[in-house]
Order: sequence, then structure tokens, then C-alpha cells
Amino acid sequence: MTMPRKKIAKVDPVWQRICKEANEIIDNEPLLGGLVHSSVLHHPTLERALAYRISLKLASVEMSEQILREISDSAYACDPELNMIARADLVAFVERDPACQRLVEPLLNFKGFQAIQAYRISHWLWISGRHDMALFFQMRISEIFGIDIHPAARIGKGLMIDHGHSLVIGETAVIGDNVSMLHSVTLGGTGNEDGDRHPKIGNGVLIGAGAKVLGNIEIGDCSRIAAGSVVLHDVPARKTVAGVPAKIVGDSGCDQPSVKMDQSLDIHS
Repeated sequence: MTMPRKKIAKVDPVWQRICKEANEIIDNEPLLGGLVHSSVLHHPTLERALAYRISLKLASVEMSEQILREISDSAYACDPELNMIARADLVAFVERDPACQRLVEPLLNFKGFQAIQAYRISHWLWISGRHDMALFFQMRISEIFGIDIHPAARIGKGLMIDHGHSLVIGETAVIGDNVSMLHSVTLGGTGNEDGDRHPKIGNGVLIGAGAKVLGNIEIGDCSRIAAGSVVLHDVPARKTVAGVPAKIVGDSGCDQPSVKMDQSLDIHS
């Protein structure tokens, strides 16, 4: 008689590390025990924890936490790529934000990370044809986190938003992988266009605080946009632009500006 094989549980080192860090929080600050248990340790996977955290944040008298959690759980179950992207985003925060020391911190406390994960659920709804629910998510994300991302926008993995606040990303914007941006960035239109009217951001780009990138323009891979710049024209790969309107002031200075996070203008062209 052949005995049935025992199913081996899949090991998730990211989730194991988060749970370890969560227990350390409770040891150091017992008053946070309820929050940490409900947000992390009560859940078997990162995806279930994210679904809980997103639904808790976005719930209101207009839409219950239970309904939002069911939607979020469905998104993670139907699209395994969301699971991989969430981990890439999480690692990006730890690697690039000097204020972030542990994987558990963005999950619990960083609204930039939480807003991006909520956007990713809204994007899943949008591409699934559920546009009205996606727009509801957009509204609540904007109200709760102060970050307005149209659910049709396409954003790659490994996005890090430092000091997530007052961020605007338009409907036809496209953002590549491993991009970093700071607060008050706008990826918008020029105000007089229809159709495809928002920027296309390449891989590895660093966008400084308060920068405005406007119109259907291309920002090349591994380029840098200085803080406060207004970019109205294409930017070649591996260049730094600054000013109003922005002009090329030199090379980007390194292979991965979004990882190095160097916003100085000590340019070596």
C-alpha cells in the first residue's frame, strides 16, 4: 500500500524574517503587541498580511474592511506576480531608505509602501475590467495616504517612495523597474493633451523631491532628475537633468542612481 506523500510547506525567507522582527518588536515594546499580532503574526503569509493591512487602512462607512479584504485576497490569489512584486518593493525600501532598518517597518509604518501595495490591487482591478472598484480604491488611497495614482498607470517592481506624500501619477504613466522617487513628485500631463499624455520612466531612475515630469515624454534608464525640476522633454539614459525647465547638467554619476540615492549635483560629465 502506497502511503500518501506529506505536503511540504514552502519556505518563505522574507516572511520568516518579518515574523522574527515582529516578535522582537513585542519583546522591546509590549504595548504594540496587539498591533503586531493583528497585522503580522496572525497571518500565515505576507500576502494575507498585506490584504489585512490594505483593507484596514482603506475601510470606511462606504466600504467595509471585510469586502476590501476579500478583494485584496482575491487579487493575490489570482495573480502570483503581485506576490513577487510586493517582496521586491519591500526589499527596495530596506536597501535604499537609510531610515528603514527592518522588513517589518514598511509593512507596519511606511505609508509610501502601503499606498503602492494598495495601488497594485487597484491596478489588478482595472486590468480585470472592474474600473469602478479600481477608481474607488484610487479615491481612498488618495484620501488616506495623500498619494494619487490612477489605477491604469503601469508601475514596475522594486518601486521605493521615500517620505511618501503628495505624489501624483497619471493614467497613462509608465514606470520601469527599480525606480526611486521622493515626496511631491508629479508624473502628469501638460494640460492640453488627450490620450497617451503622461511620462514613461525607464528602469533605475531617481526622481528628486518636488520634481514635475509632464507630458508624454521618455526618461531614459538610470537617469537622475534633480529636486524641484520641471521636465518637459525627453531625457537620455544615464544623464542628470536639473532646473526649470530642466536641462542636462551631466551624467548620472553611477550605474544605478535609484539604488545609490545620491541627489547631489556634484556632476562629473
